[in-house]
Formats: sequence, C-alpha cells, structure tokens
Amino acid sequence: MELKQLRQKSADELKAHLVELHKESFALRMQKATGQLAKTHEPRRVKREIARVNMLLGEKK
Repeated sequence: MELKQLRQKSADELKAHLVELHKESFALRMQKATGQLAKTHEPRRVKREIARVNMLLGEKK
C-alpha cells in the first residue's frame, strides 16, 4: 500500500493493518523455512510496510 493511502487511514485502521502485516510476515517466514517461498522479495516488502505503518502511528500520537 502506498504512503498516501496509509496517511488517509485512522490510527485504529493502521493498528488493524499492522496486525495483518505481522500475520503475513509470519506466514512468509514459515514459507521460507520450509522452502516454499516463491516470491523472495515479499518479506522485504512486508518489513518495509510495517516500518511505514509504525512511522505513521508515531506521527499520529
């Protein structure tokens, strides 16, 4: 999701999105551990998006 779209969300929506991102990150780590990860760039994308959401939550405080 782009930063512009994330900025339009409320703090509660960002927290919910963060939970989903953490679940996705866990699933990708498990896929990597079992050798089933096809798109090797996905963990990096999710990690960066988690950082973006955390940054925005800090700004909204």
